[in-house]
Amino acid sequence: MPINETNGRKFELDEIDLVILHALQKDGRISNVDLSERAGLSPSTTLERVRRLERSGVVRGYTARIDPRALGHDVVVFVQVTMRDHDQVSLQRFEDAIASHPDVLECHHVAGDYDFLLKVLARNVDELRKMLVERLSVLPGVGRIHTMLTLATVKHVLDVPLKEPAAVAEAARK
Repeated sequence: MPINETNGRKFELDEIDLVILHALQKDGRISNVDLSERAGLSPSTTLERVRRLERSGVVRGYTARIDPRALGHDVVVFVQVTMRDHDQVSLQRFEDAIASHPDVLECHHVAGDYDFLLKVLARNVDELRKMLVERLSVLPGVGRIHTMLTLATVKHVLDVPLKEPAAVAEAARK
């Protein structure tokens, strides 16, 4: 049984937890009754299990997956940011500032030739230019910006790889 550390605590997942997590990742809107059937538990016991997974931080929330192109966001760019200073205060200032930018979908503090990797959405190249020049380059401590325009997304997965529980493997064989 895998042990997951969340919120600084160890959290042990059993086979039933894995069945529940597989089902929730596949369909976050699954009814508790359907989920309980998959887990082989009563609806009340299943609901308590889901709540325990939520409280522990294993399940962090539920969301709809929206196609950005359907809303006119045709440009996806990865932006590499190199900071002028690398002290904790400078890095934290940048992280705090970037957290309020709605164009930035992801921000990763990374090791290597640059300090941060951002995933940015824009409606078009003009909007991207404005965002880079007027909003990103003026953030505290930014030294250099390098962009990579996405031509196509070959793979986009949000699900976290989970150990295959025996019940899921058995259901797949049927």
